[in-house]
Amino acid sequence: MDGMTARGSCLCGAVQLGVVARKQNLGACHCSMCRTWSGGPMLALESVSEVEIEGEENITVYASSEWAERGFCQRCGTHLFYRLKTGDHYAIPVGLVDGGEAWSFDSQIFIDQKPNYYTFANETHNMTGQEVFDAYQGS
Repeated sequence: MDGMTARGSCLCGAVQLGVVARKQNLGACHCSMCRTWSGGPMLALESVSEVEIEGEENITVYASSEWAERGFCQRCGTHLFYRLKTGDHYAIPVGLVDGGEAWSFDSQIFIDQKPNYYTFANETHNMTGQEVFDAYQGS
């Protein structure tokens, strides 16, 4: 399996995650749900398989849409993942990952929902919300 292995934990340490990421790159999601959930754009890496979780009894999962759900630590409130209800797709906030500063920021999705009060300096591949939905329907 191609990818980079990453490990991390929530703020209190009650939940540990192990993930094989698609690449050593991360992206930003500017959709209104991610911004409401995280207080800003969600900076995340994408998994290529099911995430290994220790301390699963400490996780609460919220169904945020018909197709996806979000998990958080019920002890400290750390945002742990966004995942599709079908398949193995997980987005893991890069702040959870040990050594996350070594990762490169290369993509932004839902760029058409990004508010004007912030801008990233990086050159990135950008997709609108419609382009994201079209890509997932095609896969």
